[in-house]
Amino acid sequence: MEDNHATPMPRIGDKAPEFKAITTQGPINFPADYSGSWVILFSHPADFTPVCTSEFMTFASMEKQFAEADCKLVGLSVDGLYSHIAWLRTIKEKIEYKGMKNVEVNFPLIEDITMEVARKYGMLQPGESSTKAVRAVFFIDPKGIIRAIIYSPLSMGRNFAELYRALVAMKTADAFSIATPADWQPGDDVIVPTAGSCGVAKERMENKEEMHCYDWFFCTKKLPKETVLKTVLK
Repeated sequence: MEDNHATPMPRIGDKAPEFKAITTQGPINFPADYSGSWVILFSHPADFTPVCTSEFMTFASMEKQFAEADCKLVGLSVDGLYSHIAWLRTIKEKIEYKGMKNVEVNFPLIEDITMEVARKYGMLQPGESSTKAVRAVFFIDPKGIIRAIIYSPLSMGRNFAELYRALVAMKTADAFSIATPADWQPGDDVIVPTAGSCGVAKERMENKEEMHCYDWFFCTKKLPKETVLKTVLK
């Protein structure tokens, strides 16, 4: 018997599945309305829940920071529009958390009571819950291509500093044709693509000025923080 809740997840490198939806900021046509910009599409399990409240307050407080990196935010849950509106009003009027208060959520929150969008993006994980979307995050680039996917269980709030770092790292990799090592932050050394021939490998090992090679396959070079931020931020 076919499981109507189980839908294959889109993969990194796929075109972001298209949909039209009603949101707290009006109707959207996704991802067409966001063409030319990065966008983070993220889901949360339910309105009026504490972990989700802490997440929305954090994301809303960081919205300007993401906007400066040319990235728009779009939220989703399987609740209805009026529930969304009431919850966001409650956040603004009543909730104070970690110094955040009077927080207004200005990015769109999708109504998905039919679970159509959640299914298209594989946000329903029956082993976790068949009626609530898990904490999914999709990074979608200006061409509408999925570039990264992060999934978390219902019980665990996300690290929003890491979501921002991931965005900056991907934009930096695109702009400078490099890779970023573990725990990279703007200003740290970046990784030069692995040598594709013996000649290039030998040349790199002998070149001590432009890069540092730990071995022929592992070379880094400096990329100043100012250069990174000037390139990836508006």
